[in-house]
Amino acid sequence: MTKEELAKEIIERLKIEYPDAGCTLDYDQAWKLLVSVRLAAQCTDARVNVVVETLYEKYPTVDALAEADVADIEEIVRPCGLGKSKARDISACMKDLKEKYDGKIPRDFDAVLALPGVGRKSANLIMGDVFGEPAIVTDTHCIRLTNRMGLVDGIKDPKKVEMALWKIIPPKEGSDFCHRLVYHGREVCTARSKPRCERCCLEDICSKNGI
Repeated sequence: MTKEELAKEIIERLKIEYPDAGCTLDYDQAWKLLVSVRLAAQCTDARVNVVVETLYEKYPTVDALAEADVADIEEIVRPCGLGKSKARDISACMKDLKEKYDGKIPRDFDAVLALPGVGRKSANLIMGDVFGEPAIVTDTHCIRLTNRMGLVDGIKDPKKVEMALWKIIPPKEGSDFCHRLVYHGREVCTARSKPRCERCCLEDICSKNGI
């Protein structure tokens, strides 16, 4: 089975297993996803979803958050960890959105990537979830699982994993595929305990590589 054939089979099986999988960060406006994904670094999505309720209650718009004191933002987001750097990035990012893009997220990948605090993972998430564009989000679940399954070969660098997956994942499938990897990585192919291979819908085709 080629990597392309393996990828197709994995995609189809995960669709059946997790038909409604989507982003686990709560947001009702695009800019809020940008804030949440920055806060999610080294923090659970569940905690981020709680913390941002307070943040948006106090600063409900891009303009309000752009004008907020960085120290005030830091005080609110501290429970997500790395409060100082996250607050600084969020403030700078909102200022850019306000001053350069009329408070809206640009639709161009490179423009999103150029925003303060935004890396390739975050930019891909925005492109896929907000704009419905082809996207591959190489978070820790994606990197771990695609290596274990044999879709990539011993690659841990997020960008290199992304580039390898672009070659074998149909563009229209990338965003949903990565969301389903998050669900599968939390429920079955876990990182902190032994993977539950006996429960896995991919057990018979998985390479089970130890990464």
